[in-house]
Parts: sequence; C-alpha cells; structure tokens
Amino acid sequence: MATEKWKIWTARDARQSIVMPSVDDDKYSRGVLGIIAGSEKYPGAAVLTCQAAMRTGIGMVRYCGPSSVKDLVLASRPEVVTAQGQVNAWLLGSGIDSNDLGYFRSRKLRSAIGEGLPVILDAGAIIRARKINGPTLITPHYRELQRLLSERGISVTASAIEGAPKKWASYAAEEFGVTVLLKGNVSVVSSKERQIQLPASTSWLATAGTGDVLSGIIGALVATQTVEIEKNSEKLVAIAATGAYIHSRAAAIATKSGPIVAMDVVRFISKAISEIL
Repeated sequence: MATEKWKIWTARDARQSIVMPSVDDDKYSRGVLGIIAGSEKYPGAAVLTCQAAMRTGIGMVRYCGPSSVKDLVLASRPEVVTAQGQVNAWLLGSGIDSNDLGYFRSRKLRSAIGEGLPVILDAGAIIRARKINGPTLITPHYRELQRLLSERGISVTASAIEGAPKKWASYAAEEFGVTVLLKGNVSVVSSKERQIQLPASTSWLATAGTGDVLSGIIGALVATQTVEIEKNSEKLVAIAATGAYIHSRAAAIATKSGPIVAMDVVRFISKAISEIL
C-alpha cells in the first residue's frame, strides 16, 4: 500500500473539480449520466439521485428503472430522459436491494458495468465492485463496507471500520482496485495512490435519503469529466471528495433553518457550488 498522506479537502481544492460550461457546449458535451436506481420498495432514491445530479450541473440524466418509479422521477424532474441512449458514466444501485433483483434489472446492471465507462456503485450495487473493468468509485457506509469485505472472506466488524475509517478505506481500495468514498460524519476517500479526508459534516445529515443525494452529485461531476477520468482514473479521488464537499456545504446552508431532510440538501446544491466557485 502506498504511504498514506491524508490531505484535508478545501473549497479551493473542490473548485478544481467543477467544470464550468463554455459557450460551445450543448447538452451532450456537458455530460450524460445514466442512472439505474430506485425500486418499488425504495422509489424515492431514484427521485433524489436524479434531482441532485440535475442540480449539480450536467447536460442530461438518463434514468432506467421500473415504470412506476419513472413516473415519480418525471413528476419531480421532467428534464430527466427515460429513453435509452448513449451515456458518459453510470450511477448504479441507490435504492436497490441486492438480494431482491429481478432478472431484467440484474442484466441491465451487468450490461452497464460491462461497458467499461466510469461507474459509481452505491448501496445495492456496491457488492459488484469485484467485477468491474472500468474506472470505479464505490460509496459505502461502514456497514456496507463490512458486508463487502465479508464477501471477500475478510472478518471485520462495522464498528471496527467506524473506528479506523482511513485504514479500511485504504484497505478496500487496494483489495478491490477501486476508489473508495467511505461515508461518515468525517468521510474519507482513498485509492491505491491517494487519500483525502473531508471536513466534518453537520450531524443533521444523518437522515434517510442524503446518501442518495450525495451519489447524484458525484455522478454529475463524473459524467462531466469522463475524458479526464479515462486518461487517469486517479481523477476519481478528487471528484469524489469534491462531491462530498458540495454535499456537506449544501447541508450546512440548509441547517441554518434547523433540522433538514434530504430534499433540503438538494435545494441548496446550486448555492453551495456557487459559493465554492
């Protein structure tokens, strides 16, 4: 494992991983993010990931999911495209139970992973980290990382991971050959070569759906920078840290009025990015 030098991420660092559109851009050149998220059990995850991605600044979001969930997504965000087509990156797994996948959805996940595009694996798709070819970011919390490592035959408890997040994020990055964003009050990001620590977030973020918002933010940032990522997958580390920084800042703005829900974070993404820029 590379010698670990954990950099504390700042607004100045985040600014470097946010792409401003130029006068020559169109909706395709600004990036297209494919999202396979949400389910009949957890439909809100699809709404939140799509909402967050659109608010972060992207040319297009393509959503692939059950018809009933598509209806909810379009009702909340009519700009989302549900027709199949080309994408630059994939966000997979938010609001999906890996133990409750039907044949067609499982096949769609395998197909997306097999394209070799940059991919973000969240929630129900994290377990597929060991089957990836392209540049990959996984976004587990402590219990999800514990389950992933257990599948690999590595015995560790979620509380042990919580007590040493830097150690276990680095271990997972080395073991699976991916970039790891280990979520917590103080999130950390690690690849084989680079490690970043985020400033502490507001504790009000510990509420349902905020992880889906984070995934949507990161997905948009990845889709706008796929050329750079394909040249150097280490770019994923900075992008993941920037997504977490935006997420934390949006939450901090939202909590000025008190307790928050996930959609409150979405509403302040644009303002957080504006402040960073």
